[in-house]
Amino acid sequence: MNAHEIDYQIFGEEMQYVELELDPQEAVIAEAGNFMMMDNGIKMDTIFGDGSKQNEGFLGKVLGAGKRLLTGESLFMTIFSNEVQGKKKISFASPYPGKVIPIDLTRFNGKFICQKDAFLCAAKGVSIGIEFSKKLGRGFFGGEGFIMQKVEGDGMAFVHAGGTMARKELQPGEKLKVDTGCIIGFTQTVDYDIEFVGGIRNTLFGGEGLFFATLTGPGTVYIQSLPFSRLASRIHQAAPQGGGKDKGEGSILGGIGDVISGDNRF
Repeated sequence: MNAHEIDYQIFGEEMQYVELELDPQEAVIAEAGNFMMMDNGIKMDTIFGDGSKQNEGFLGKVLGAGKRLLTGESLFMTIFSNEVQGKKKISFASPYPGKVIPIDLTRFNGKFICQKDAFLCAAKGVSIGIEFSKKLGRGFFGGEGFIMQKVEGDGMAFVHAGGTMARKELQPGEKLKVDTGCIIGFTQTVDYDIEFVGGIRNTLFGGEGLFFATLTGPGTVYIQSLPFSRLASRIHQAAPQGGGKDKGEGSILGGIGDVISGDNRF
């Protein structure tokens, strides 16, 4: 085993967090901003990249970390190590309502491909890299562009899904059509492409975008019901625009209803 073996437990329903138990000298890596809490005795360090290649030279580490900029992530990651005797626990939280999904890389032939913002944390030794699309259509119209994230190794990794998660086991040749933003990730054996929705009315008035993502088996696919982009769009639409009032949703009285309900801002 190259990656550290860690025990874990997931808590919560709509806003989950994962608690990892570290033996002495065990460690986990995480993206900045996902940390929730930890026991005394765990040391935090900021490192270039993911720390999976300890014998790599400085230039190699800089280049490896630099690739993370292509996925919109920071050059640095945070590593949390148990530096004392006895087991210690550390927790990482979901960034918005959804589910934490444990990924055992040994069951997926050592590689899992996911959205560039889905990664939460992983055992030290797991490599966090980028996955380039070889298909021009997917790069331009696939929602995630040419680049997705990949986690590689033989340890545990944890990714986050918005809303409710659906897991699909695709048989050889079986195809699943998905909204491009609803993909969490898939195994390396799954073929990912895009497909035009078709039809003038669908294109102009369907409201679902011009393209589907098509996932063809064999392999495992994880789908989320609430992509963050969709959540952010709905919040933005409901927010007051240009300093004005909100839409007064849920009441035919509008502003009068706000006053009655106790929100008497004008």
